Amino acid sequence: MIQGIGAAAGVAIGKAFVLPNWEWSLPDTQVNPVDLAKEFERLYEGIRTSKDEIEFIKKEFREVVGPEESSIFDAHLAILDDPVFMSEIRGIIERQYKAAEVAVKEAIDHFVAMFDLLDDEYMKERAVDIKDVGNRLLKHLLGAPEVTLPSDTQPYILVAKELSPSQLAHLNPTYVLGIVTMMGGKTSHSSIMARALGIPLVAGLENNLSNPIQTGDMLVIDGDTGSVQIHPDELTINEYVAIRDKQHKKKEQLELLATVEAVTKDGVNLRLAGNISSVKELNIALKYGAEGVGLFRTEFLYMDRRSFPTEDEQFEVYKQVVEKVGNNTVVIRTLDIGGDKQLDYIQLPEEQNPFLGYRAIRISLDRLDMFKTQLSAILRASAYGNVKLMFPMISSVEEVQAAKVVLEEVKAELEQREIPFNRNLPVGIMIEVPAAVMIADLLAEEVDFFSIGTNDLVQYVLAVDRMNEQIAHMYHPYHPAVLRMIRMTVEAARNAKIDISVCGEMAADERSLPLWLELGIRELSMSPQALLKVKHRTLNTLAKDAKRIAKACFHHRTSSETEEMLTAFAQKSGLTLGSSGELQEKASS
Repeated sequence: MIQGIGAAAGVAIGKAFVLPNWEWSLPDTQVNPVDLAKEFERLYEGIRTSKDEIEFIKKEFREVVGPEESSIFDAHLAILDDPVFMSEIRGIIERQYKAAEVAVKEAIDHFVAMFDLLDDEYMKERAVDIKDVGNRLLKHLLGAPEVTLPSDTQPYILVAKELSPSQLAHLNPTYVLGIVTMMGGKTSHSSIMARALGIPLVAGLENNLSNPIQTGDMLVIDGDTGSVQIHPDELTINEYVAIRDKQHKKKEQLELLATVEAVTKDGVNLRLAGNISSVKELNIALKYGAEGVGLFRTEFLYMDRRSFPTEDEQFEVYKQVVEKVGNNTVVIRTLDIGGDKQLDYIQLPEEQNPFLGYRAIRISLDRLDMFKTQLSAILRASAYGNVKLMFPMISSVEEVQAAKVVLEEVKAELEQREIPFNRNLPVGIMIEVPAAVMIADLLAEEVDFFSIGTNDLVQYVLAVDRMNEQIAHMYHPYHPAVLRMIRMTVEAARNAKIDISVCGEMAADERSLPLWLELGIRELSMSPQALLKVKHRTLNTLAKDAKRIAKACFHHRTSSETEEMLTAFAQKSGLTLGSSGELQEKASS
């Protein structure tokens, strides 16, 4: 057994197919100075073709997993527009009279070596993106064929030194049982995409593997524990077949809960809503029983395009979502770009700390033309159902007041145009920075509801970038400071008699349920994939017991104490389904 990093959950059993390394060895070709213009022409044509190809891949992948994961390819497009990368290539051609493909290869090697020297796993993994884009450009300059994967054989476990997002986008999940990579970790783009596709992946085997895996080797991989078994015996295979089958059966059983209400065993009802980025994700959320939309991330309407979406384009999407949801609520968050979300057609400033910089509501209040267009589209959609409007990353009362002034201006403009909308549209804010928590009582006087954005709140409270592998272990959602921040926010909402909900990864973690029951939170919003797990836990929980556990958690001094107690409580009992589909309680071992 070889130990790696569990990067995408699930068990896979099958024979290996080893992907050949995509490495180019080029002669140091030089060109006549009079032919430099031709080399630049070849370079720019290769860039154009590469961009078109990436856009096509992005569109195809978006159809499979939605806009959030497909936005990975925005980073690839950005590399081809990066002035530093392109300046390096042009400089080699211009000063050293080298052929375009040689210049590209040298630039790739230079930047990959530079990234590898950084003592930061996240940045090292970005070197894969540089190689992916550079190799695509090289392929066009050399007229080389695409490296293809088998598609007409028996299903296989793909083994590669590293797997680029472009290669992963071409995989057919029907044939790929699982993936093993020598390099990479949980934050690599290939890991993110594998999780979105539901393909088990184990990464980071390079330093633990004494002999290379060969095509045809029998493998058992566990994406939860990060283990890889090479040439396992029959007993081991049978054990993992049982684990895999149990996982599949549990998934099928959970899907039967979609139409069941989320009510604890002693009658406390929770409303479980979906976080969505597109109509496609909404369909998945509704399939899994979501009671409306707790967070519509509208920024993904602005991506995968070359200009701002028009008012009518946005209105049609919002209206479609609202009508699909029916009588349930749709909370539409205004544009939240900046930080890790960039738009090709907006030149955002280079910032040392983009997550603390020009983003979200700060951009909206600075770009009123864009802001008004979105508000107008949202207001128009409010005439077709139960819509709530939410502003992101609020840190002051002034920001809320300024946003509400703009909203009133847009309402007046719609009235002049005689376009119907909900004049009493509820307005809320995301609570995701410590400043908002500390003045939550003041903010509550300005709005109709709060939504606690746990992902950013944890990051900002603890000053921990969860995408940084070196300090990811310090990202503790159950840190006493985080729990106190959440409790302060809930108390402010309760005192002001306004609604409050929770969204993000804490909402999606079924272990957190006792905290919400004790705090009086009755609405959670999460990714569609988490809905059934949280409902499963709710159905099998006694609220009175959960509240007792949560009370103790709020007095703990360390994150580990709370996490251990919540984990133990969640494991106390399980829920299964009878053969006829009725719910049955069953104590787990």
